[in-house]
Amino acid sequence: MNRRRPTLLAALTLTAAAALTLSACGSDGSPGKGEGEIAGSDVGDESSASPSPSSSSTAAAGRPKVKLPPDLRLTFEDAETGDPVKDAVLADNAERMRAVDAAISGTDPKGKALGFYNTGKALEAAVSWVGQFEKANATVTGHVRFFDRDVTLKGTTSAVLTFCADESKGFSKDKETGEVTKTPVTKDSYVQYNTRLDKNADGVWQTSQILSTRGAAQCQA
Repeated sequence: MNRRRPTLLAALTLTAAAALTLSACGSDGSPGKGEGEIAGSDVGDESSASPSPSSSSTAAAGRPKVKLPPDLRLTFEDAETGDPVKDAVLADNAERMRAVDAAISGTDPKGKALGFYNTGKALEAAVSWVGQFEKANATVTGHVRFFDRDVTLKGTTSAVLTFCADESKGFSKDKETGEVTKTPVTKDSYVQYNTRLDKNADGVWQTSQILSTRGAAQCQA
């Protein structure tokens, strides 16, 4: 039995939103550290057998259908702005969040959607985080709400998206025993994200960079 698993389970903070910030980069291209580094990023750097999708190969294959297990729910507020381009950015961002949780929970074991909706450092971070859940034999459960989602277009093929995540009702779960690791609600249950998305040749808005600030005052419920 892996003696590290209980420690890993205790350290894993939930869901796709947090998942993508592991080893992520901010808008200046520098590694996300300090307040931009999520809880759980210190669980080790060993190699894993996590999915390793190719963003270029999956983009040409058509949009994958992302499914989540019945005990996991993600909700996305502010989905429509009236601007079709901004709405497309928001829609692909939502699918990116769902894609990471699908890989973690096993509904997308090959990680096809990961490579479809992520590229660059964001893709590397997503694959690494999924691998850590695999090593812990853990998955995710509960409900995560994404809100205050705001898009700023930077030309025709680049955008900046900021948003908040309420992770107070989302938890990690042991795949073998089904035990849910519940944590108390604190200011760190709320996270602000600053992301960059780039539109690829197939018209998909892929997340390329992401930085988080856990406990951000502007995201407190």
